Amino acid sequence: MSNAVLVLAVLGVVSVFAAAVWLWPRLARRGWRPVLGRVGLILTAQVLVLATIGLVANRTFLLYGSWSDLAAGQKTETQSAGPAGGSAVKVLGRQKPEVPGAADPRSAGVIEKVMVRGDRSKQGGEAYVYLPPEYFQKGNEKRKFPTTVVLTGYPGMAENLVRNLRYPRTAWTLAKEKKMQPMILVMMRPTVVPFNSQCIDIPGGPATETFFGADLPRAISTAYRTGSGPRQWAIMGDSTGGYCALKMGLQHQDTYSVSIGLSADYKPEVDQQSGDLFHGDKKLEKRSDLMNSLESLPKGKSSFLVTTSLQGESNLKPTREFIAKVKDRASVSSISLDHGGHGFNTWRREIPPAMEWLGARLGK
Repeated sequence: MSNAVLVLAVLGVVSVFAAAVWLWPRLARRGWRPVLGRVGLILTAQVLVLATIGLVANRTFLLYGSWSDLAAGQKTETQSAGPAGGSAVKVLGRQKPEVPGAADPRSAGVIEKVMVRGDRSKQGGEAYVYLPPEYFQKGNEKRKFPTTVVLTGYPGMAENLVRNLRYPRTAWTLAKEKKMQPMILVMMRPTVVPFNSQCIDIPGGPATETFFGADLPRAISTAYRTGSGPRQWAIMGDSTGGYCALKMGLQHQDTYSVSIGLSADYKPEVDQQSGDLFHGDKKLEKRSDLMNSLESLPKGKSSFLVTTSLQGESNLKPTREFIAKVKDRASVSSISLDHGGHGFNTWRREIPPAMEWLGARLGK
């Protein structure tokens, strides 16, 4: 959504306010026409004020990137990643990370905006790929890097991960301070269709779980020097993205060995933003509840980190239940803040220690 729309909304509020001041003496008269005039001005002013507030909130939190995103909540069609063949990753643009020395990739790294196409799922989605400075430094031409997929909540845009949650800057800082190894970040929304598919292979499509569980790592590995095997791949996210990250860690251990859920959900929400996810498939519905998935989780070397807050988070109880159930089958750690909330301020506090924890396990 462009800045022009916000400017027009603000100008509209100012214009209606000025019109109300100018016309009110005339509209103060008795009669049905002045009454309708007063009602019309008041309603118009309220609508424009609410629209302006909504546009400001969207600009701040990047909930929707376009009017089509906003209107797509009820859509259930599958989006094709494009025709078969060709590159699985197409670079759409590049930008500099917001770190010192940003002009030199050898000092700051690079962020590439890409379109990723999945061969098995036939889905495609945009992502931001952060390549660390070491990726471009002399002597590292053949070096392969561990990779972390980072997911937003829903609704939300991948730009949130770059701008508001500052993942590239955090990764750069931790690596510079020798608190985390350099790694590639692949930052995306937790869906590649215009509704909240919640990393589930919906009967009849779309196959979002297949995209994140198999297609995405395979595609990224064809375009960048990533490590191979689950020990080189992690996935993390917040809210719905946290649910997806834990789901991938539980059900795709052959792809990801490290999973982090920040303020995560533990089962999908079926509502107007998701539509019917299961189409009567009770086995799929049960599998999508992470607590049920734990019952069949094979013991392995997977590592999980979950976060919550003692006050301000609604997931405190299920997070404790998840920890109790998973600890006999895999390594599990947690971050519990005294006070928090379901938003950026909380996640910005949790991301640095979570990434440091991740860095100590990925590739080991």
